[in-house]
Amino acid sequence: MDAPSPRPPAPVQAGHALFRGLVARCAGIAPLVTAVAHPCDALSLAGALDAASAGLIVPILVGPEAKIRPAAESAGLDISACRIEPAPHSHAAAARSVALVRAGEAAMLMKGALHTDELMHEVVADDTGLRTARRISHAFLIDVRHYPRPLLITDAAINVRPTLEDKQDIVQNAIDLALVLGIKTPRVAVLSAVETVTARLPSTIEAAALCKMADRRQITGGLVDGPLAFDNAVSPAAAEEKGIVSSVAGRADILVVPDLEAGNMLVKQLTFLSGAEAAGIVLGARVPIVLTSRADSPIERVASCAIGVLLAQARAPIVA
Repeated sequence: MDAPSPRPPAPVQAGHALFRGLVARCAGIAPLVTAVAHPCDALSLAGALDAASAGLIVPILVGPEAKIRPAAESAGLDISACRIEPAPHSHAAAARSVALVRAGEAAMLMKGALHTDELMHEVVADDTGLRTARRISHAFLIDVRHYPRPLLITDAAINVRPTLEDKQDIVQNAIDLALVLGIKTPRVAVLSAVETVTARLPSTIEAAALCKMADRRQITGGLVDGPLAFDNAVSPAAAEEKGIVSSVAGRADILVVPDLEAGNMLVKQLTFLSGAEAAGIVLGARVPIVLTSRADSPIERVASCAIGVLLAQARAPIVA
């Protein structure tokens, strides 16, 4: 696979203030023992070590020692303080990482140099995984230079074509995360191409149903409105121009996308064209799961771990 294109650097005023604030909020919280699955390249090792240096995690490096040590040495990284849990290959590393959580030896998972599908296959396994009653989903915390508040986007990484029932959990997971991050009564915009309900666009019907679920308290903790187009979800002027009367329109804290393709493109457009920064976390499992990307900056990797620490703290985590 070709290496990712370099991302234009984000201005310090954009993402760094938010993400450094997240790390600062973790001060005084004991670092989480974190199983890092197959960290066999410089990027995944550096991400784990950076989070450890920030006092967020105590990494357990799970994978083949014969690959981990040379990767660290070639990158000039000191892993002498890290426990290495042997596993012969990436699939075994994913399984062993999940097993460490189930055994109570780790309180968070972090993706290393393996495919997301490999790790999530073990996470969702019926008998040996980390499922809960809630649908597992992913959320990005985005800091966009010209948007006046943090923005959560879900689900751009896990659920390819979520059903209405899936979206109920996806929305609830995102609201719960927003509350942990200190967003009081988060405003949830359920996105489609238009802001009116039409049978020609099934996503508009599902958006309307999610709003009624919130009215009936099947979804709690936030204000839910939709369908909303992207412009009138984030722009007060666009909402006013369309005559939309809503407590969410133009001021969304959470954007719920119709499917993974739409969400993935939206996040990448914001990061690569707008200089936004994105930290991500998997929600709905027994523990937080940090999914890193090769294109992530160091601060994004550390911020993703900080989000995981804050989530785990809310659940009385296992600590070092």
